[in-house]
Amino acid sequence: MRVLVTSLVVAAAVLTASAALPGQAPSPPASSPAGGRGGAPNAVDPRTMPLWANGAPGALGTDEPDIPTLTYYPAYGRGAGTAVIVAPGGGYQNLAMNHEGRQVANWLNSLGVSAFVLKYRLGPKYHHPIELDDAQRAIRTVRARAAEFGATPDRVGIMGFSAGGHLASTAGTHFDDGNAAAADAIDRVSSRPDFLILGYPVITMKAPYVHEGSKKNLLGDTPDPGLVDLLSNELQVTARTPPTFLFHTSSDTTVPVENSVMFYLALRKANVPVEMHIFQTGPHGVGLALNDAALGAWPPLLATWLRGRGLLTR
Repeated sequence: MRVLVTSLVVAAAVLTASAALPGQAPSPPASSPAGGRGGAPNAVDPRTMPLWANGAPGALGTDEPDIPTLTYYPAYGRGAGTAVIVAPGGGYQNLAMNHEGRQVANWLNSLGVSAFVLKYRLGPKYHHPIELDDAQRAIRTVRARAAEFGATPDRVGIMGFSAGGHLASTAGTHFDDGNAAAADAIDRVSSRPDFLILGYPVITMKAPYVHEGSKKNLLGDTPDPGLVDLLSNELQVTARTPPTFLFHTSSDTTVPVENSVMFYLALRKANVPVEMHIFQTGPHGVGLALNDAALGAWPPLLATWLRGRGLLTR
């Protein structure tokens, strides 16, 4: 268990899918033809599937925003048997499906990891627990169908950025072992992720470090204080919370770095394996930081962490 606080790291940016400089605006859906594989070796086109074949529980309509999906990006070449669900950020109101979704999936594919970009339902139309329901269903789906996806059921992690990091950390602190009596085979398996990867995550719903937009979109205008505590994930860590990788920047003015620090300290207290990298400078929402020589060091650091946990074979 270790933490690296980095003021300046000079490293080549990792670029495995052709892309423009990451922006802050919501990106086109990952299933868009523009999200192609860029000539990667042994590439297979991504495939989008609804999380529930007959409509999602709690759906308030049948339009595209009412239908949570997973877009499956198969690993390049011989896979490592590891799967990662990717939850893009966007303040629980939008989804950055390109630079926090497709690009990340392509990079994971280059490591031999199968990736699944999650399109979850959003506020202000949908509030908790709908978003968590979508994340848990995604984890159960990948685990139940692991053989189909070239993965093993005990190597299924979730990765999230910003508000997607809150959703991923919620999945890692609020889970169950499945319902053995469920009619749906997917509901019989555990929703606990095997590891967490959190990039500049929202963690707390409490002042002074809360991201107010995410809180409002997830919990509404006047949430019950008990619900605020329940969704402040630094308060929900236990010994069963999965091993975690975190990265953030000290100069993030959108989601204060204290969010990552509080989660790190809670994991340490619970004796959960954790690694955190804090960079001195850099804006919020950088994704893979493709054009930043310093921040672009975080993907190789993540690859090293995954390799050290036996989750990579290359």
